[in-house]
Amino acid sequence: MSSVLTNEILIAVLFGIIGAVAFTFIGLISGTDETATIAPLTLLVILLGAPPAAVFTFFLSGAIAKHMTHAVPTMLLGIPGDTMAIPLLPEAQMMRSLGIPHIALRKAISGAVISAFVAVPVAVLFATILAPFADTVQSIAPWLFLVAAVGIAYASPGRWAGVVALVPFVILILGARALTSNYDVSLNISYFLAIAVGPLIADLALTLGPSSRKDMERSEPKTVALAPDIKGWKGYFPNPLKVLDRKQIGYTAAASTVSSATFVFSPVAMTVLMGELVGARIKNGYHRLTTMVSAKNGTTESTYIAETLIPLVAFGLPLSPLAAGPAAPLFNAPPVFETNQETGVINNLSTYLTQWEFLLYGLLAVVTATVIAYPFAMNYAYRAASAVVKHISHEAVIAVFTGLVVVISIWEGGILGLLITVTVGLVGGLLGRLFKIHGGVLFMGYYVALFSVPALINLF
Repeated sequence: MSSVLTNEILIAVLFGIIGAVAFTFIGLISGTDETATIAPLTLLVILLGAPPAAVFTFFLSGAIAKHMTHAVPTMLLGIPGDTMAIPLLPEAQMMRSLGIPHIALRKAISGAVISAFVAVPVAVLFATILAPFADTVQSIAPWLFLVAAVGIAYASPGRWAGVVALVPFVILILGARALTSNYDVSLNISYFLAIAVGPLIADLALTLGPSSRKDMERSEPKTVALAPDIKGWKGYFPNPLKVLDRKQIGYTAAASTVSSATFVFSPVAMTVLMGELVGARIKNGYHRLTTMVSAKNGTTESTYIAETLIPLVAFGLPLSPLAAGPAAPLFNAPPVFETNQETGVINNLSTYLTQWEFLLYGLLAVVTATVIAYPFAMNYAYRAASAVVKHISHEAVIAVFTGLVVVISIWEGGILGLLITVTVGLVGGLLGRLFKIHGGVLFMGYYVALFSVPALINLF
């Protein structure tokens, strides 16, 4: 093995460790949305000059670690760790009622480990099969973005309201791009940040109004009941193959395999679907709950891995809800990465890594995240959840990410960049509140404005 390759692997391992450690702790904080946390920090790593392999390992290791520890507040506190943890709440509540949330937590985290190891090779294999059709996909990409945007919007809780909400948002993006071009300002990153932190910007703006601020006021601190800590294994590193029984391993692996090949669907929808399909095949109530928990949390891992790897390996285009959301910096992070179907420029992470390198660094990310996040969550979940509830200020977390957004927006476009970020974020956040659409819908709307609208105009 050459010294250059050895150095690349060592640097990737270092960034994988940083990502795993950072998002192991971020996952413990309830309500830390993936797009608002993973995307900005990945973008920061890219802009700081990290090598492509290190960027990929950082992103994937962080995402895998987060989807292990997001189960801690979800299972023990009954509060979703992030958006992807919401589908886990029904089973979490039932197992809390039975007095066995610690078992639910173990099953969920162990399911995530199994799925991560299954999803990487399956996703790369499926991407390799699709890769010969990449030129065809690129030629019809503008229409794929349009169809995907409408489909994802309709699959959101807003249904047709979500589809309708896309129209003004697309017009807003087109108008903002026209405005900034008049002042020789080119924005890319700011749009992603605006969509990612849109709900935060909307909430902050609503606090300025007396009526909306009154709705947000609380008369006393929130009370959280924390389940007892019960350990059922020896040593520091438990074996996930012993935490889950054979049927649970089989169902979780099967759900991960299926969801790893369905990269165009909403990750939340796939999590719900896989859970229901698995649950329908098990009669015993207790076994059904524990198996659904492992399969659902496993699907949160597999969908994130597949919806990142398949668009990168097969197409080099952000053709999935995740690629258009949390993984967007891997495709667009000027001046390092750029994906512009209109000009034919595709210079993103897919340009720098081969299929085998995606497989190698993907598995490296899985191992790194598992070694760091899995034993930590299994051994210290109770103490970590207690510390987060008592000592971690949500206001402090909000302030950190707000500051990061302000710095990057001003760096890219000055005051105009910051104003565009606030405007797009405010509109996007309010659309999410009123029309019940999530960030994935808005990210697809952004790509519709960039690629699909020019193609539609050229038809007439």
